[in-house]
Amino acid sequence: MAALFLRPPFSCHDVARVRHLEVNRSAQLGIKSLICREYPSGKRPKLAFASAATAPAAGLLDDANGKQGVDKQLQEDYKTTEEIRSALYQKLDGINRGIFGVTSAKKLEIERLVELLESQNPTPQPTDHLLDKVDGCWKLVYSTITILGAKRTKLGLRDFITLDDFIQIIDVAKEKAVNVIKFNVRAFKLLTGQLTIEASYKIVSKTRVDIKLENSSITPDQLMNLFQKNYDLLLAIFNPEGWLEITYVDDTMRIGRDDKGNIFILERTEQAKD
Repeated sequence: MAALFLRPPFSCHDVARVRHLEVNRSAQLGIKSLICREYPSGKRPKLAFASAATAPAAGLLDDANGKQGVDKQLQEDYKTTEEIRSALYQKLDGINRGIFGVTSAKKLEIERLVELLESQNPTPQPTDHLLDKVDGCWKLVYSTITILGAKRTKLGLRDFITLDDFIQIIDVAKEKAVNVIKFNVRAFKLLTGQLTIEASYKIVSKTRVDIKLENSSITPDQLMNLFQKNYDLLLAIFNPEGWLEITYVDDTMRIGRDDKGNIFILERTEQAKD
């Protein structure tokens, strides 16, 4: 007599498992059907993600060498050098020459306007025109040199001592440059003084000069006494030695970039050469 094999009844667990498989299979079939409708080949194409480091910034134009240049939108917004300069001065308002730092966003806005102005430089070979374009007295209005954190505290530049004008005097006939950084000491109402840095320069190209530090001093003696312990730190911040590229110069404004990556914006001043 043939043996009768009875299959045991489904448990609740088995029923749930079968239902799960059926739902899963239906979902897979639905997705496959959707993919076939969207992509005739039945395969979803792979997505390519551009690297943020290699993707060009929005609005920037590449020059002939593939280097990112000026901002296209800024070119459309500001058609003349006068308009660019006006916009630049607005960005520089209230930031104390940038010496104590600015936000990254503000710095980027300034640098893009600087690049746009440099692209319209009316004096493309400035070292051929030093006597009529560069000789004389200039005042610093912006620099990427900063005095932050512990440096600012050590130099007493938070509450005790304040920075006044930064003046540069260029003597083309002697190939000399004198930088004067002026200070006011709040604790002594009548005490003002200055750091004077004397340097010589040599023309090395149509746009660049090499600069050599010659001498430095602080006057009066009371101010020197205040800075004496940190004099090397102060001089290291403002030491001009290295090379300087003159990237823009007209009758009233000059822009330079040095070998340390700093940007300097100066305007002509009638201040006496003392």
